[in-house]
Amino acid sequence: MKPNTDSKPQRPLSPHIGIYKWQITMMVSILHRATGLALVAGTVLLVGWLWAAAYSADCFIHINHLLNTIVGRLLLFGWSLAFYLHFCNGIRHLFWDTGRGFEKHTADKTAWAVLLFGSVLTLITWYAVLVLR
Repeated sequence: MKPNTDSKPQRPLSPHIGIYKWQITMMVSILHRATGLALVAGTVLLVGWLWAAAYSADCFIHINHLLNTIVGRLLLFGWSLAFYLHFCNGIRHLFWDTGRGFEKHTADKTAWAVLLFGSVLTLITWYAVLVLR
């Protein structure tokens, strides 16, 4: 009997992000990478602000004016949120380095904790900036 060479074997496709059901741990992992990129962009903005302060008073006034607009405040709010989320998830990773927290229920709880504490710390910071100054 001759083997069938006309048809290709039916192999399973490699898993893709569209196949997986979204989970909190998956979202926080992606968010950790995104906040890292946002921190780089925010740091470039911070360096520009510091450079303007060292370069000339006129340049500093323009940058300060930009940062005090609604768009500037939203950028600063996003940068601080990215900082706190990345910071809290970094603490989570430190626990993972010790071999703890890999159980599914623990990983889910710590992922929610990252979102909660990162958001709360951001709100506390902005409360202090806007209300307590």
